[in-house]
Amino acid sequence: MKRDTEEFIELLTGAQSAVFGYIMSLVHDPTKAQDVLQETNITLWRKAEDFELGTNFTAWACRTAYFHVLNHRRKASREQLVFEDDILDYLAERQQERAEETNPRITALRSCLKNLPEKQRFLIEHRYRPGASVQGMAADSGKSEGAISQSLYRIRAALQQCVEKNLAREGIA
Repeated sequence: MKRDTEEFIELLTGAQSAVFGYIMSLVHDPTKAQDVLQETNITLWRKAEDFELGTNFTAWACRTAYFHVLNHRRKASREQLVFEDDILDYLAERQQERAEETNPRITALRSCLKNLPEKQRFLIEHRYRPGASVQGMAADSGKSEGAISQSLYRIRAALQQCVEKNLAREGIA
């Protein structure tokens, strides 16, 4: 994935709070955690093309942050008492599991997207590609912009209902 695409920027900014929480759970100092987060963001930006679209961006970002925490830890070990490596590994694993579970809405949305009829899924996928627009989709399909917009509105409403239904079924609201 290219780092200057809108989609990558959305993934990066959307994961900031989860990644910061993950780092804080391992570093326990907001100032140092901010430093590690900035280092992590730089690495994520530089390695954007290594990210595989469709995989869990937050998990990838947290794994990258983990290595920055280790590096920070090595530097800090001369200055203060720090966790043993096995304790840090344990904490990192637990926090990673939490980070993956923190947004059940995304999990529900992915499930709902998979269950959409093929034509509807095609419309949604094409609308949210980088550089896509309703105008372009209308021109490509030979339909009016209004027809495309109305279809997208109905699909989004159906997705919202599906997500809410899935969350309610799991006791999450």
